[in-house]
Amino acid sequence: MKMTLRWYGASDRVTLQHLRQIPTVQGIVSSLHDVAVGTPWRASDVIDLRDTIAEHDLAFSVVESIPVHEEIKLGTPARDRYIDAFCESVTSVGTAGVPVVCYNYMPVFDWMRTALELPHADGSTSLAYDHDELERIDLSRGTGGLPGWAAAYDAHALTALRAAWQRMEGEAVWDSLAYFLERVVPVATAANVKLAIHPDDPPWSIFGLPRIIVDAAALRRVLSLVDSLANGLTLCTGSLGARADNDLAAMAEEFGARGQIHFMHCRNVKRGTPKAFREVAHPSSYGDVDMCGVLAALKHNGFAGPMRPDHGRMIWGEKGRAGYGLFDRALGATYLSGLWEGIRE
Repeated sequence: MKMTLRWYGASDRVTLQHLRQIPTVQGIVSSLHDVAVGTPWRASDVIDLRDTIAEHDLAFSVVESIPVHEEIKLGTPARDRYIDAFCESVTSVGTAGVPVVCYNYMPVFDWMRTALELPHADGSTSLAYDHDELERIDLSRGTGGLPGWAAAYDAHALTALRAAWQRMEGEAVWDSLAYFLERVVPVATAANVKLAIHPDDPPWSIFGLPRIIVDAAALRRVLSLVDSLANGLTLCTGSLGARADNDLAAMAEEFGARGQIHFMHCRNVKRGTPKAFREVAHPSSYGDVDMCGVLAALKHNGFAGPMRPDHGRMIWGEKGRAGYGLFDRALGATYLSGLWEGIRE
């Protein structure tokens, strides 16, 4: 296992100098955040980012993410040129020697929360989700009305996009994902890059939009679409752990044995109602994720890939990007590393 942390580039209040001081952290998870969705990445830009990270004695371990354009997910006639652009980006990542690309296939919205600073009894705050609150959100102003969401779509564009998605059933989304992977996986293989799809977060439909990467059956189906080790998973304990029927340790055992978990997101959540949860401290006892069971299954199957503590709480008065402060993620990294070291075969 290689411990990593997410870094949002030069504008991130948490610096590479901060991250390199956390014990056991070897790598960085980052992206070219200033490149528009659907625009191919240049190898020189990825190499520049890799070299900036290397200046701090850290490795560029994972690209998270190369966004998948909505035209690809919708399966429109325009998708081929956007798939070509994605393939070009993957090739650039391979040229820079970055071994893993994490991506997701969530319609319109990426991860979704209804609160960015839910207060806890100890004075910390965290991200949280409540489906009843989500149902009350007014999308008439576009995505600017969402908590913490970048205003990527105005009201007119969002209305048109949602209308396009209303014509898509779950099977149609699977068809478009298969079409995408059939073209991208061979390119990733040639570039020596492993693709790692991230589960939908949360793992159920939101705003009437279909979500398909939600449980073990869906993960098996993704891997069956293209039989290749380059077609793999980001196993996110927080996303999948929001559903009580997802057995995370069993997933880590099954997919770890197949060698197709290419990236680990380790986040703990405490579930409320069936479609509500809050993010909590990483140790198992604080939430509903059996972190020890997950890591034990990974270690049993020889997992040697990158892992990151994913989101953290805001603690000790820290301010910054919700979920991506320094202090609690540092605690999470050291907890996960200690847990890993303590697990014996």
